[in-house]
Order: sequence, then structure tokens, then C-alpha cells
Amino acid sequence: MTSPSTPTRLPIDPNHVALQFARRGDLADAQFLYAEIAQRMDQRLKLIRLQPAVILDAGCGGGQQLGLLHTRYPSAHYYGLDHCPALLNHAQRRAQELWPRRMPGWLLKLMGRTAPARWIQADLATTNLAPESLDLVWSNLSLHWHPAPHDVLQEWGRVLRPNGLVFFSCFGPATLKELRSALHAATLRTRTPDFVDMHDFGDLLVEKGFSDPVMDQEVLTLTYETPEQLLADVKALGGNAAVGRVAGLVGKAWRDRLMQALEAQRQPDGRLHLTIEVAYGHAWRSALRRTPSGETRISVSAIGRKSAKE
Repeated sequence: MTSPSTPTRLPIDPNHVALQFARRGDLADAQFLYAEIAQRMDQRLKLIRLQPAVILDAGCGGGQQLGLLHTRYPSAHYYGLDHCPALLNHAQRRAQELWPRRMPGWLLKLMGRTAPARWIQADLATTNLAPESLDLVWSNLSLHWHPAPHDVLQEWGRVLRPNGLVFFSCFGPATLKELRSALHAATLRTRTPDFVDMHDFGDLLVEKGFSDPVMDQEVLTLTYETPEQLLADVKALGGNAAVGRVAGLVGKAWRDRLMQALEAQRQPDGRLHLTIEVAYGHAWRSALRRTPSGETRISVSAIGRKSAKE
């Protein structure tokens, strides 16, 4: 059952998410955090015995993790999926830089081989991939941008093979707490994104047919000399796509009040702080899965393997 603290739908506008990220180029300005979290995920991943044949990078952005995943699993086929077409264009160019001499598609097909990477423009909860076609779903700092994370986990369970692995990171509830506090202190009414607690994700993973979920979190503190620098990083990381945010450009008076409220938070070290809570989760796709209608289904492939052992 969904945890009472996990709403059915989060106040996130997915179309505005795509718009926000389309304005941020290849996300180079966000790699100070995205790349760092990817490296921390990779350190966790190397402890898990897994040799995937097919990987989905769910919310691949500009394809920055393509090289990392290819290094970890050089023989695996890679799918990069994102809702934002502009980011997928950057990802494709990045792939061409990694494999500048790769064979054309017609020659790969003739030789019975596949391209090292394929790109899919789709919603995280509607990938249009075949059921039980993946061995690993990797998702770095993307899940919190979706209004229905329970639907995303349902979809990841659908496309993973039995004993396939989902491995993700996302923002937790403490993220941007200083910014929310400043908005409140300045009596500036605007909605900011809500982030799901890691314990609720653990419950959702079990509900959606995953086994042995492992969740942990860490809190990072970013520090800044000025409020302008702090807000620039918030913008680089994705901005505000919450339903109910202040629409359009805010006036100078609105911005000045926010700057003053942020300035009032200056810490004893002389700097402004911004909290980023990162939740990490992984779980194995069970052979038994519950459908959205409440039915419990067992994978035919799992039955086949069981019969063979017997």
C-alpha cells in the first residue's frame, strides 16, 4: 500500500520540467553535483555482482553518464531516455565524440551487431520499451522531477527482467530547505518542489514488485559567498517546475526581498549554505509482480528457469 505520506501525484509540471532543462544547454553547469552523485552511485554499483546486457539510463540528460556506464559495463547495450528533446540532441553528440569511428547502422545490422547507444524521447513512466527487456535501470537525480514516482517504479518493474536491478538517486525532503525558509521569511508566496522521503521509496519499491530494497541517504552542504551564486546553482540544477510557482518573471522588489532573506541566513563561517539531501536506492526485480489493478503476475521466463533447475 502506498505510504500515507506519499501523495498520489506530486505538484510537478512535467512539460515545464522539459522546458526548464531545454534552456540549460548540455547541463554542464550542473555537473558539479550531477557528476559527483554519479561517481558515488558508481562506487556503490561496483559492490554489486551484475553483468547487464542491456542498460537504461532513465533521465539521461546530456548523456554525461554514458562514458561512466560504458567503462563499468563495456559490453552492455545502452539506452538513453529523456523527456527533453534538446538534451537528447546533446547526448547524441556526446556519443559521437565517444565513438567517432563507429560503424554506420546498416553495416552493424549486416554484421548482426547493434549500435553502442540508442536514444528514446519518452516519459519515465511510459518508456514504450518491451516488457522484461532490460537488466539494469540506472537513474541519476531524475526521479524527483516526475509527478508520479510510483508510476515510474511500476514501469521500471515492467521493463526489467526478473532479477534485474534498479539503481537510482534523487533529492530528499531537506533539499533547498534554506531557499524555502527564505521565501517564507520574506513572505513571498510561491510553490517549490516537494521531494519524497527515502523510506517511502523503500515502501513503494516493495509495492511495485521489487525485492531486497536498500535505501540510504546523505546530506551535502553547498556554500556560497553571495545569494546570486546560490540562486544560479539552484537554476542550473533544474530550477522550479512546481505547480503553483509564481508564473513569469518576478519584479525587482520581489527579488530584492528574497536576496535580503537569503543574506540574513549567513552562517558563522561567513558563507551562505544550501542543503542537498540525496537518497540512493536499489532493488531487484522480483519474478512476482503486482499490476496497477491489483493482480499478481509471475514472469514466464522465471517459470522456465525454475523448471529447468528442477
